[in-house]
Amino acid sequence: MNDDIRRIVVADAQVPFVEGGAELHVRALIEQLGRRGYEVEKVAIPFRPQPRSELLAQAAAWRLLDLSTSNAQPIDLLIATRFPSYFARHPRKVAWIIHQHRAAYELCGTPYSDFEHAEADVGLRRRLLELDRRVLVECRRVFTNAQNTARRLERFNGVAAQPLYHPPPLADRLHPGEHGGYALVVGRLETVKRADLAIRAMRHVPPPLRLIVVGDGSQRRLAEQAAADAEVADRVVFAGSPSGEELVALYAGALAVIYVPFDEDYGYVTLEAFLSGKPVVTATDSGGTLEFVCDGENGFVCPPDPQAIGLAVARLAADPVLARQLGARGRGRAVQVTWDGVVEQLVG
Repeated sequence: MNDDIRRIVVADAQVPFVEGGAELHVRALIEQLGRRGYEVEKVAIPFRPQPRSELLAQAAAWRLLDLSTSNAQPIDLLIATRFPSYFARHPRKVAWIIHQHRAAYELCGTPYSDFEHAEADVGLRRRLLELDRRVLVECRRVFTNAQNTARRLERFNGVAAQPLYHPPPLADRLHPGEHGGYALVVGRLETVKRADLAIRAMRHVPPPLRLIVVGDGSQRRLAEQAAADAEVADRVVFAGSPSGEELVALYAGALAVIYVPFDEDYGYVTLEAFLSGKPVVTATDSGGTLEFVCDGENGFVCPPDPQAIGLAVARLAADPVLARQLGARGRGRAVQVTWDGVVEQLVG
């Protein structure tokens, strides 16, 4: 424990009624700091990505916050996470970037962004990039949750950052099990997560293998329609949001995990699958998951195409010995990721 640091605030921009990897990331960080004897509190302001015209106002709201003291007592360290929490003021501020406002960054120009090439959007995007650069250089150190996120900071903002990999929240509970008769998809049902791509891949996977989809979100209806259009609705189960123990059991019993988001920041799902001894089928444009998945070694990396993904899953279904071998190699990689080095770097 760093003797100079006792009280820590973790800043987060909270989207009401949404819980995904970013929310779990912050919760786990707070828990790990507490285990190591630090007094830690979360400070959050609700965040709305739409309308775009309010993004600068939301950044300004964070900028008004001076988090150097509380109740006449000093706060020794501020750890900021995602946009726009790092706009808060503190003389000892560290950023551990989960992601910036992705629609203005790497998603711009793709179907996953609401930014257009209109003059107002171009100006807003330019302003956001410049403001991010200005406030991030205030930080004593800038970290990211993955190399993919660090590359974005360098590319768009000219800010150097060090990736800090951390275990997923379920790490201590995940374990290998029998390879069952289903593949697993885990994640929020939003366009950028591309659950529909995994669902349409099932058309190229022979029965009786099923697909279990864990998660919910704004694209649930479209995901269900994708199953119907691909004529695989009878083999696709939408499991909603199971408890932690139920999710652990689903991971343990799966044949493989399909994880094909677009340009993911980090992606807990990859490590969760590996800790459960399961191979991961991912896509060449899936971003952070490619920092862990090696084609033919612990999973398969495919073009973002339903047929290619389906054929990779079918290969695993036809060769369960191969599935076990790939999953075991993935587990060997994932168990090396721990919290100790992360906390040491953040508070050092």
